[in-house]
Amino acid sequence: MPQSDSFRTLLAGQLRQAFDDDRDADTFLLRLDRYAPELTASLQAAYGDAAPALMDRLLELMLHAYHARPADLKRLDEARLLRPDWLQEPGMLGYVAYTDRFAGTLKGVRERLDYLQDLGVTYLHLMPLLQPRPGENDGGYAVADYRAVRSDLGSMDDLSALAADLRPRGVSLVLDLVLNHVAQEHEWARKARAGDPTYREYFHVFPDRTVPDAFERTLPEVFPDFAPGNFTWNEEAGGWVWTTFNTYQWDLNWSNPSVLAEFVDIILHLANRGVEVFRLDAIAFMWKRLGTDCQNQPEVHHITQALRACARIVAPAVAFKAEAIVAPADLIHYLGTGEHHGQVSDMAYHNSLMVQLWSSLASRDTRLFAEALRVFPPKPTSTTWGMYVRCHDDIGWAISDADASRAGLDGAAHRHFLSDFYSGEHPGTFARGMVFQFNPQTGDRRISGTAASLAGLEVALDAADPRRTDDAVRRLLLLHAVTLAFGGVPLLYMGDELALLNDYSFAAVPEHAADNRWVHRPRMDWERAADAQANPGTPHGRVNAGLRRLISVRQGLPHLHASVESRPVPSPDPCVLLLRRDHPQGVMLAAYNFSEHTINFPAWALRDHLGDHARDHIAATAFNLGSGTVTLEPYRALWLTQS
Repeated sequence: MPQSDSFRTLLAGQLRQAFDDDRDADTFLLRLDRYAPELTASLQAAYGDAAPALMDRLLELMLHAYHARPADLKRLDEARLLRPDWLQEPGMLGYVAYTDRFAGTLKGVRERLDYLQDLGVTYLHLMPLLQPRPGENDGGYAVADYRAVRSDLGSMDDLSALAADLRPRGVSLVLDLVLNHVAQEHEWARKARAGDPTYREYFHVFPDRTVPDAFERTLPEVFPDFAPGNFTWNEEAGGWVWTTFNTYQWDLNWSNPSVLAEFVDIILHLANRGVEVFRLDAIAFMWKRLGTDCQNQPEVHHITQALRACARIVAPAVAFKAEAIVAPADLIHYLGTGEHHGQVSDMAYHNSLMVQLWSSLASRDTRLFAEALRVFPPKPTSTTWGMYVRCHDDIGWAISDADASRAGLDGAAHRHFLSDFYSGEHPGTFARGMVFQFNPQTGDRRISGTAASLAGLEVALDAADPRRTDDAVRRLLLLHAVTLAFGGVPLLYMGDELALLNDYSFAAVPEHAADNRWVHRPRMDWERAADAQANPGTPHGRVNAGLRRLISVRQGLPHLHASVESRPVPSPDPCVLLLRRDHPQGVMLAAYNFSEHTINFPAWALRDHLGDHARDHIAATAFNLGSGTVTLEPYRALWLTQS
């Protein structure tokens, strides 16, 4: 959109004719004026000469979606514009669940909203629920229809009704949007196989192995065990189709402007159904470039900025979360750097934080943790992190050799140790997990398992050992304490609030048996949830009560606003991690003992940051730091501020 005053006046006049209400026209035009420069710059960078025609197409889509947007969602848009930091507030708490495993159906979820609200949830991420392909579907990430809900879960009207019930409770509905690929059963793929030239250009299809072989020289394998390689021969299409993840998931050709237009339409349609946050799945893989690993290409960020600008114009209540499990130097670009600063995704997963939690728990040493955070690039202050102890996926040991070396470790050896430890192979381990996707060429072994089983509760209960059970409970609460006080949106994975153990029954389900990630995707145990409240002295009751205490304290701590970053500060004891937050209302210092030992921690290490007197908000106790030591019980967490 050219920026000359005469052109803008002419365009504004033309667009105003599309509105019956002058106020609606003013709102749309003001937003267009604000975000059009970002949108057009991104389109130009990604699509060159095709950008002007694409902009015309997007304007038509945005006008239609704006007219169709319900009045209550338009009101939410205005409220969010007045509180642009809504995702950064200390009261934010995420809950991540599979609809069927949590409550059966979308209507069932509506019946469980009191449970979520009582827990303090303000952000509900329901795992993939859009219509997938039948049979094996990568846990729902092989989408066959973005405009329909999985039939056994309900309908799109049920989704809208759930969103409408969540809004007055202050809970945002979060949905997965798979960007890199669609199921081979998707209408676009069916038309491509039938020979429609328009839709064939939506995918990467090659007549022989010449080009695929050239790409394969630099491409990694995502699932080497059951989906080796990145291309699949399709007889009906008469070519090799790019399939990064599974043979039935066809990678989209994002260099085709029509693909971007399709997804703008999809995003705005779902936003008008009440979706408030989109988890942009597999975003790192979208753009292909020969001679690279085809991840984190610059065009990915131009495209995301364009998608965000369109959403800001029509539905500014909507936020984007990047599912980019990549190295920190690459990750920061998904929140926006340089010309994209703060203009890409609003949120990204802090995968490194999760990895370091489990690393320090196994080693009882936080020096690698502190070193990894020390060199982590700072994020834009308007964005936020999503932090988690566990999620639906496996744990990959994303620990760089450089970080390990600075901490005095051998990176390969430490990753090997962690795989041994959490698969239960290391002598003396407390963990019980399963190896996922062993790659004999690289030695890479990822780990599956619930937080409770990995933290030692399963082993302790099997041994009927009260001491080990106590340690496991303390470990779980320590991990959650770190994520809850790091600054961002803590994401609680369903069942972790009840210390649910590994579910080995997945092996009896044919479509799950080959994928042991289902071991940490158990069904919600509602009897256990009731028992946790009734019997707080049980292990799951202790975890539930302790977690609720941490959540309650977090809600009242302004120091945890996510515009402020946590940064590591030197600790005189390798077992203890110190994280400092410099908030306008004062310094907050968190101290975490990652060992089963009682530590007499020197008071001066805390006094240097807080002065002589401090308050621990978790236990509501005061500390005199004038001299001596502070006793840190096994796996103790302190959230300290000046007093």
